[in-house]
Amino acid sequence: MVDIARAVHEAGTVRKAAAHEAEQLGTVLARAFYDDPQMRWVFPDDARRLDLIQRGSALFVRKLWLDHGETYTTENVAGVCVWEPPGKWKVGPRDQLRLLPSLARVYGRLLPRVLRAFMKLESNHPTEPHYYLPYVGVDPDWQGRGLGAALMRPILDRCDADGVAAYLEASSPRNRVLYERHGFVTTEEFFLGPGSPPLWRMWRAPQS
Repeated sequence: MVDIARAVHEAGTVRKAAAHEAEQLGTVLARAFYDDPQMRWVFPDDARRLDLIQRGSALFVRKLWLDHGETYTTENVAGVCVWEPPGKWKVGPRDQLRLLPSLARVYGRLLPRVLRAFMKLESNHPTEPHYYLPYVGVDPDWQGRGLGAALMRPILDRCDADGVAAYLEASSPRNRVLYERHGFVTTEEFFLGPGSPPLWRMWRAPQS
């Protein structure tokens, strides 16, 4: 665990991520979400989960998220925050076809399970214009030092300045509490599939 002074400095270095950092960003997300309840359900094999999350996250960074221009990290890539601008959250049919071979290489026989999880996430996604936060994760060595809040701040400030809402799905009770501190309100509890742990859809109206 890093010391507080170093973490405070790191929180002040939030910046947009670069294309050459895709693999590193994927590694941070894999370490951050290795014990996440939803990831444990989708990828039940402890020995493979870290690799599957890393490869999948790096793929989405390269193929989708960086193109939208709102993926944030810090000076030492201590965390990652991915935002989808209004109207950009849904992966269209053309992009789905383009991504399918790469997804199959990453997930193999687990691909149908992954795709069903994606479909469930999208099933009741709000239609009102909003910024969508699919992922914010901090490397375990840096957690508990305010970096997650710092990574979210640029877009939350923009939402407030422009009068635009924000939306996310909280994947654990702990994350749900964190998001509530930043103005998100739970709108629905739902499940990815039979036996999965709960998730919570959360909406944040612009703050004055």
